[in-house]
Amino acid sequence: MRTPEFMQLLTSNQSRLYAYILSLVFDSDQADDVLQKTNIVLWEKEEQFELGSNFIAWSFRIAYFQVLAQRKQKQRERMVFDDDLIGQLAQVASQCDDTFEHRQKLMRRCLEKLNDRQREYINRRYSCGATVAKIADEMGNSVGAVKQILFRARVSLIQCVNAIEASQ
Repeated sequence: MRTPEFMQLLTSNQSRLYAYILSLVFDSDQADDVLQKTNIVLWEKEEQFELGSNFIAWSFRIAYFQVLAQRKQKQRERMVFDDDLIGQLAQVASQCDDTFEHRQKLMRRCLEKLNDRQREYINRRYSCGATVAKIADEMGNSVGAVKQILFRARVSLIQCVNAIEASQ
């Protein structure tokens, strides 16, 4: 039976899980395939997960084994990493996840500091995946104006994140 808590954990951690898998396979198409297979296994093993325990560690471990399974399927291809290298990459990727999560939190804090207009443009571009041309059309601006707004917003975000990190 699917619990709302498990569904929330699964959906809210998709980007972290994808980043972890991508760091092991170095190919976005393979990462997409492994993520899909990992999600299926996570769904199937939901009852084995204890709410309150470390979902990321559990899901990363399942993803790791899915990467190894994918590797076995791809043995015929030219570039295949050995199990030891995959293990080392998994260890490094797990360590990098802490940094990624920390920077994501900083980014959220800095996004809140942007003015409403900049935040809206950033949201449309990166959360919704809209092209600059589409944003310009929807917002009644020129493409050049949208590029400038996005550029200034990105500079503000970089400066904000760097300033917070420097103060810590």
